[in-house]
Amino acid sequence: MRVLKPVFYSAIAVATLASCKTVSKIPVPAGSNTVVNIPAKKAELTDYEQENWQHLDLATDTIPGMSVNKAYEFLKGKKHVEVVVGVVDSGTDLKHEDLVDVAWVNTKEIPGDGIDNDKNGYVDDINGWNFLGDAYKEHLEYERILMKPEVADAETLAEVKAYQAEKIAEAKKTVARYGGLKGMAADADKAFTKYFGKSTYTKEEVEAINTNDEMLGKAKNFATRMFGYFDTLGEAKEYFEKGIKNAEKTINGDNLKTDYRTVVGDNAYDINDKPGYGNGNTGHSEKDEAHGSHVSGIIGATRNNNKGMNGVANVKIMAVRSVSDGDEYDKDVALGIRYAVDNGAKVINTSFGKGFSPNKEWVYDAIKYAASKDVLIVNAAGNDGKNIDVEKTFPNDAPDLMNEVADNFLTIGAMSANYDKTLPANFSNYGKKNVDVFAPGVQVYSTTPDNEYKKFNGTSMASPAAAGVAALVRSYYPELTASQVKHILMNSGTKIDLEVVKPGTRDEMVPFSELSVSGRVVNAYNAVRMADRMVNGRK
Repeated sequence: MRVLKPVFYSAIAVATLASCKTVSKIPVPAGSNTVVNIPAKKAELTDYEQENWQHLDLATDTIPGMSVNKAYEFLKGKKHVEVVVGVVDSGTDLKHEDLVDVAWVNTKEIPGDGIDNDKNGYVDDINGWNFLGDAYKEHLEYERILMKPEVADAETLAEVKAYQAEKIAEAKKTVARYGGLKGMAADADKAFTKYFGKSTYTKEEVEAINTNDEMLGKAKNFATRMFGYFDTLGEAKEYFEKGIKNAEKTINGDNLKTDYRTVVGDNAYDINDKPGYGNGNTGHSEKDEAHGSHVSGIIGATRNNNKGMNGVANVKIMAVRSVSDGDEYDKDVALGIRYAVDNGAKVINTSFGKGFSPNKEWVYDAIKYAASKDVLIVNAAGNDGKNIDVEKTFPNDAPDLMNEVADNFLTIGAMSANYDKTLPANFSNYGKKNVDVFAPGVQVYSTTPDNEYKKFNGTSMASPAAAGVAALVRSYYPELTASQVKHILMNSGTKIDLEVVKPGTRDEMVPFSELSVSGRVVNAYNAVRMADRMVNGRK
């Protein structure tokens, strides 16, 4: 009797299962527990590696990226469909050289005629919709509640007042700390200007300094630390100056004196007030409004066009301007999600967050609405270095931090390019129950307004990296549901077996596996292989 080999037998079993059930009913396989055991990369990343590290492969490049390039090798020759990704964020510069070709266009709308041609409730929504109108600057939510206590219940208002006291205390510390760092940046810049005999110098020139001069040595050490977060000392100084100004506003109560929403013309705490408010201008209102453009580039900047950078997926980007320079309103978030769903997005990225959400039920309803339409929402975990199993951050998909309202919401923590104890970003939120998986979020290179490119840090960068992988899976395997794609990204991620520094601490060590539900980092190659196995019944 001929005996079937186990691998061949399992392939037949999977194929039979696929033929007996619709693909949408097939359970997502458990992920491999194989761990990549390699020493941490000691050499500095090259310019190419710094600008593309999120696409690289741990096993071959010794950099814990998402194996995106490897995924495209696997997908070569396979058919795919167009996927629209809704970017609910600040304004997005879809005229950028690396985004113009991937901009979603509402072909049912006639540009500039002032008529709602497709009768979707939004006039001239050519590339998306702008729920902020001409506004951009905004308060934090706790400040808005202090200004309008009637929008919150008694329990929330008490929490807000306690939080305000904490913020004032923190702001005073920030002024002192940032003042010192700003001074150190200025002193270091002065020392380098004298040493080099010029006011402009490069990171490489600073790192090459070999000196016995104590003051110059201290300046070099300080600058080297800063270069891990900023491109220049001037950029670092500007960051500290802005932080000091914002802290002083908190201390003085200046942020409670202006109602920034007036220009929009609606009641932000009434979801039924003025349907279709805002306008079709989805771009950035000022150059510093760069967040949405950066997020969009990570997801889908045009690939292989010899410009700037490559996005993770070949998609169309729908710009939904809902996030201000401050905390977003629940109304704008809820309606932004619904807009993206109703206009064809299959993946939505939400790279924002806040500590209070007086109308959170509107957002939960929008999440459930997206689930009913088979749309996946990929969400940033937040940048407070805290355990969100204990401390709430919004938006989330579990009102009690335990039970999810739907299974279409994927929450992402941020990781660095270091395959060692500093793998998780120190600023990243974490949670064994409420953070699903980690993705690249430190010094990520992407598009910014006016054809520029910069490196940003944040779970805001990790979320679109994962959203790009989700869109890639949905493009090549459209038979899979939003829930299946969520669990594919979780289960197929690279298993990490490292003791790491717990985010938000200096040196407290924990297993990486305790920081998220999956204990993994997103891996595009593993994800498309798992998806292919589910759809086509083969390994």
